[in-house]
Amino acid sequence: MLRNAHSDEAEALAWLQEESAVAGFANVFPPGRYSFPRDVVLQSWRELLVREDVTALVAEDGEELLGFAVLRTGWLERLYTHPNAWGRGVGSRLHDEAVELARALGSTGCKLWVLEANERARSFYERRGWRLNGETRIVPFPPYPLDVGYTLDF
Repeated sequence: MLRNAHSDEAEALAWLQEESAVAGFANVFPPGRYSFPRDVVLQSWRELLVREDVTALVAEDGEELLGFAVLRTGWLERLYTHPNAWGRGVGSRLHDEAVELARALGSTGCKLWVLEANERARSFYERRGWRLNGETRIVPFPPYPLDVGYTLDF
């Protein structure tokens, strides 16, 4: 089931993001060397969930949070699924719903950032029509890896 996130779910969504990131980005942020920036991520969720220009979709199965997608005009800000949900279509459903919502809001396309070394995510987006746009940025957490930009035109 997909629904809009509630403003009081920052802790639960930050936890889900941590579970996914620690499992999915271990090649970039080895857990023994780099701790997850829990406080920063939690604060960003608190700020996101009260913004009028942000839509946060949550996928759940009963009481279990499976994933989320965060969208603002022209941007897919975040798309994470819990490792237990990997390969079950949850990410695809969140992605497709977020893209449809962006279209319905009048966007002509969307952008996103993904870790350059996150081949799994890059393949996921490329299979759905996203293309590298030549933009890069340095992630503000050690070891300061590179994000690459993708664009999806509608």
